[in-house]
Amino acid sequence: MRLRTDDDIYRARLVYLGPPGYTLPVHLPYAQYGLFMLLVPLYMFIHWLFTFQVELFPAWEIALAIVSTSFIFRYVDPDRPARMVIRTALTDWRRTREPATELRDPRLVGSRIRIREELA
Repeated sequence: MRLRTDDDIYRARLVYLGPPGYTLPVHLPYAQYGLFMLLVPLYMFIHWLFTFQVELFPAWEIALAIVSTSFIFRYVDPDRPARMVIRTALTDWRRTREPATELRDPRLVGSRIRIREELA
């Protein structure tokens, strides 16, 4: 007897193929387009914070957004959505450093514990 797996659900991707009659050479999921559209203004704002200028064609910002989007979606799969990959990266970026000194756990010693026969 052969069991049917749920792989068909994982293969179904929402992909934008392009405008009708003109298929794009690259088939990307909608989520990648959305993340790219969020990252370009973010990188433009960061560039503006440093230079106080906005460029007419933000080439570096577009390139950084493409690289960031492809790097994030390298770790995305049906069991791990993009927002969890981003959240994990931000959490690990803040908390992966080991402390400089060794932290010792406190010793638990029962020398100050007194057992009374009756309660007052």
